[in-house]
Amino acid sequence: MILNYLKVILRNLWRNPTFSAINILGLSLGITCSLLILLWIKDERSIDSFHSNKNTLYSIIQRTYADDKMGIGYETPGLLGEEMKKTFPEIKYAASYSTWDNLNTFRVGDKIIKATGEYASEDFFHLFSFPLLQGDATTALSTINSISISKTLASSLFQSPENAIGKSIRFENKENFTVSAVFEIPSNSSLHFDYLINWNYFKRENDWVKDWNNVSPHTTIQLRKDANPAQFRTRIKNFLDNLNTRQSAGYHAELDMQRFDETYLNGAFKNHQIGGGRIEYLWLFSLIAIFILLIACVNFMNLTTARSLQRAKEIGIRKTSGAQKSALILQFIGEAILFATLAVILSVCIVAIVLPNFNSITGKQMQLPIGTPTFWLTLTAITITTGLISGSYPAFFLSSFNPVKVLKGSLRPGGGTSRLRKGLVIFQFTLSSLLIIGTIIVSKQIRFVQAANLGFDRENLIAIPLEGALTNNYSAFKQQLTQMPGIRQATEISQSPVQTENYWINDIRWEGKTPQTHPTFAIMYSEYDLAKTMRLQIKEGRDFSKNFPTDTTGYMLNESAVARMGISNPIGQSLTCLGKKGPIIGVVKDFHFNSLHHPIAPLVIAYGVSEGNSILVRTVAGQRARAIASLEKTCKAFNPQFPFSYQFTDEAYQRLYSNEEVVGRLSHIFATLAIAISCLGLLGLSAYTVEQRGKEIAMRKVLGASLAQLFFLLSRDFLRLVLLAFAIAVPLSWWMMTRWLDDYAYRTPISGWIFAAAGALSILVTITTVSFHIIKAALASPIKRLSSG
Repeated sequence: MILNYLKVILRNLWRNPTFSAINILGLSLGITCSLLILLWIKDERSIDSFHSNKNTLYSIIQRTYADDKMGIGYETPGLLGEEMKKTFPEIKYAASYSTWDNLNTFRVGDKIIKATGEYASEDFFHLFSFPLLQGDATTALSTINSISISKTLASSLFQSPENAIGKSIRFENKENFTVSAVFEIPSNSSLHFDYLINWNYFKRENDWVKDWNNVSPHTTIQLRKDANPAQFRTRIKNFLDNLNTRQSAGYHAELDMQRFDETYLNGAFKNHQIGGGRIEYLWLFSLIAIFILLIACVNFMNLTTARSLQRAKEIGIRKTSGAQKSALILQFIGEAILFATLAVILSVCIVAIVLPNFNSITGKQMQLPIGTPTFWLTLTAITITTGLISGSYPAFFLSSFNPVKVLKGSLRPGGGTSRLRKGLVIFQFTLSSLLIIGTIIVSKQIRFVQAANLGFDRENLIAIPLEGALTNNYSAFKQQLTQMPGIRQATEISQSPVQTENYWINDIRWEGKTPQTHPTFAIMYSEYDLAKTMRLQIKEGRDFSKNFPTDTTGYMLNESAVARMGISNPIGQSLTCLGKKGPIIGVVKDFHFNSLHHPIAPLVIAYGVSEGNSILVRTVAGQRARAIASLEKTCKAFNPQFPFSYQFTDEAYQRLYSNEEVVGRLSHIFATLAIAISCLGLLGLSAYTVEQRGKEIAMRKVLGASLAQLFFLLSRDFLRLVLLAFAIAVPLSWWMMTRWLDDYAYRTPISGWIFAAAGALSILVTITTVSFHIIKAALASPIKRLSSG
């Protein structure tokens, strides 16, 4: 019996190669999209899952209340980790560490290498399960001169991890560190670094870390197995009350915590609570995978039911021969599962071919896990699910035919079937329209971000690290540099103009400030020519200038800082920041020094030559190569012990939105595939419609109907369905994309032309798809069609 059914299925497949190919190709494209998205989601969910202590590992969150403002983030005081470990017996390990991707220079003999790394407390390797190839977690960061390096850095400096242990490394040409451990970073880690230096060294070099009012490092703890996380969360809430000297009626800081392995996907904050992040993209693309697979299944249903009359006699004969309805249902569902199986085989081949390009787009290193049982179980589940969804309705529909009507030839497709096909077309094009509109809005927001006016000119702006001899000879270096070809201006700055983290302070006083007021400000250090180099707009006062010796104690503010202080004539008023008093010499118009996800914060710009870590250089437009050559020559002359390195500010800005760019590219790809699958369905339906109405078309041609009239007659039903689907998709897409844009403090408007363009695209795609069969039928000889019976 099974072999008989299989023969019938294969016979039908070969008798209708066009429709079989459309069904298999449509299903395979839908399954391909689903497989790629599943691989991506699986990879995203695996981030930080390798830590053996993940169930007891928590990131500390600080929530601040300053007057009528609130703030929340992973930035905490630099002394928090060790203090919490001493105070709470529930804590087994605790560590403070930086997340600033410090680019520093290391030297061993004649080898000089730049590497990116962090500073961390000695419990770091107890908390995190980074594989240690050499050394152990207890001694890796046990002394102030300990350094742990990656396998890559060890191989570069010492040929192998084994040779690195116990060897000395010259750091920034000013400090010697001893290699105490060599580690490896798994690809599914959210933390990436090439070296770790003991946190006590960083504290020794940076006094601000010892002030409980300053926040920037991250703190992670490991609870003991018998600790109750919910109760511990309550205990730490007001831990800072006796430590932060700014606690008052107007300012209050609280602690909270979050599972560390959840921070990667749920690292965003909404309404000062943990809410959202990359997890939203996972949900979004999960929906897209479901949508596309449903579109493919709808195609199968439509084409199968549309060609039901071709199989009516087969069903009638089987029923009169004693076949039960349940047996026929199983036959047609089995047929659908066979189609799904062929589609899955094809889709696995497609995924294997396109996966390298998909990895390039997403920045991943995914592979088809063909050696794991889970992968084959997933494929089996997809095959059966797809077969059941796509084959269920056709199975029940076809098996319900009346055998008497079938064999008499009086069976006609009912209105219910036609309405169902129309409903399915509307459904799939509603989903396609949602993807089209969403893709346009995502692309528009990305372009908006890329072209946004940041309040300074990021083009032709280069940052080079302030290191080695450049620190003590900065003035002479700057003077010579600005005389070199291709260079306009240069200034020292404490941080990149575009970055994801800032230094925050609330130790700030001004004339008229009430004792109960403790607002939080971002702080940036610079020296002369900052506004000129960045091309900031001066609203009041002036930039730091050598012509005014008192400027070395002065401050500049942005507009948001002035508004936050509530002062009307700031120029000349005194300001005390971190205990240093000086005059306000200038106010600059607000400029973005962070992602456009966040509103511009109040900013204090303090004069501080010794506080800088970068030199910002403005180059002559069109002379970038010449400017880089000048920079390299001058840096080598002043700083021969350090390799020359630089970073373009515009490229650093683009990297802030790498997630959005990935989402944009994936949206383009999947929207295109959704449209292609929908068009495959339309192509099959248009062929079926033309075939069913062949004699009508021939008669109309005989009576004088023109090609345009026939085209309009046959295409209008499809256009009506697509336009109705589009009308349904418009309000849904507006609501969904408005919610997505809510994550941006600065965003593009959802304009009417977006919907008009999406509608026009839908109409164009529909007309183009159905036109082939319609025009072919309209141009065919009516005599042949009428004489065929």
